[in-house]
Amino acid sequence: MEKEKTTRRLYYEDSHQREFDGEVLACETEGEAFQVLLDQTAFFPEGGGQYADTGVLNGVRVLDVKDRKGMIWHKTEGPLEPGTRVHGIIDWEQRFDRMQQHTGEHIVSGLVHQRFGYDNVGFHLGEDYCTMDFSGPISRDQLKEIEREANRAVFADLPVTVFYPPKEELEDLEYRSKIEIQGQVRLVSIPGYDLCACCAPHMAHTGEIGLIKLVNMINYKGGQRVTLLAGMRALKDYEEKEAGTKAISALLCAKEDQVAQAVEHLKEEQAALKQRQVALQRKLLRYLAQEILPEEPVTAVFPEDLEGDAPRELMNLVVERGANVCAVFVKTREGFRYVIGSREEDVRPLCRQLNEKFAGRGGGKPEMVQGSLTAGDKEEICAFCRDYTGA
Repeated sequence: MEKEKTTRRLYYEDSHQREFDGEVLACETEGEAFQVLLDQTAFFPEGGGQYADTGVLNGVRVLDVKDRKGMIWHKTEGPLEPGTRVHGIIDWEQRFDRMQQHTGEHIVSGLVHQRFGYDNVGFHLGEDYCTMDFSGPISRDQLKEIEREANRAVFADLPVTVFYPPKEELEDLEYRSKIEIQGQVRLVSIPGYDLCACCAPHMAHTGEIGLIKLVNMINYKGGQRVTLLAGMRALKDYEEKEAGTKAISALLCAKEDQVAQAVEHLKEEQAALKQRQVALQRKLLRYLAQEILPEEPVTAVFPEDLEGDAPRELMNLVVERGANVCAVFVKTREGFRYVIGSREEDVRPLCRQLNEKFAGRGGGKPEMVQGSLTAGDKEEICAFCRDYTGA
């Protein structure tokens, strides 16, 4: 019975059709949702790397659309009575955006194939970005050339045409296809730029894409993964980056076209200040070490405002001054961070006992251990260090 049901694909007749009327042929339950079959639809089902359209049928939300054995099923939030006429409205902004990205991808993939002979071996069209995986390496300069040429195709406002060549003609055509296609092949043509087998709807003219921007590239499986933004996505990306540049420009009191140089100057200043800070910190650690009197069995030290490697450096300085074992404890939000060292004793037993006593974690080598404690206060830890008797 189902084999007699067919769906007329209005999105192939006019990719810009936003509304339509159709008859409900079937309605089946699927969990809390419903699957609806129509005699005709402008809703594109998922395919060709492009997600399905969404929208409404008689005000009922369409969540997803699938092609099942040539029939287009609409996943809806509510039921629709078989035999009734329904009015469908697709989410046009979503469809238009996806067609911008997909048609832009055809231009870029076609150019890469022409120039380098690489295949597009992976395509993903998400809600925020579009990626293309090419089968060979591309340099950043080469990608910039591809981007410029792709936008020339946009500005030329070329027709995007679809045709279904008979088998004998198909054999003589050079076209791109990621998979082996059985049956009738649908070809999308952008003259001078691309001829590709594809099942998705596209723009009627390249000018509708507006702008193509290639915003990222990474090495991927021996080739290149390129991220594309087209149309409104490219404009939004520009707006966000412009806002960021203006904010940085104001913070640095620099002209917008001189932000990079200002940041580089700031980076150099920061590096110089860091070197000076390191030198001053080492001088401070030496003064602190001079103030600390070695104690038996463990010299416990609780300095303030020491970060990074400074606690370890202070411990080494105190050990150099004659401390048998030096334990430096730095206050943290959770408790204490510690570093313990000695030139004479194995400090690992002390580490284990501290961890057991004060809910700590850590370890290391016989001459030095590091870790953290989450229980106990300064007085309790000092008392423990004074009473420590070894392993």
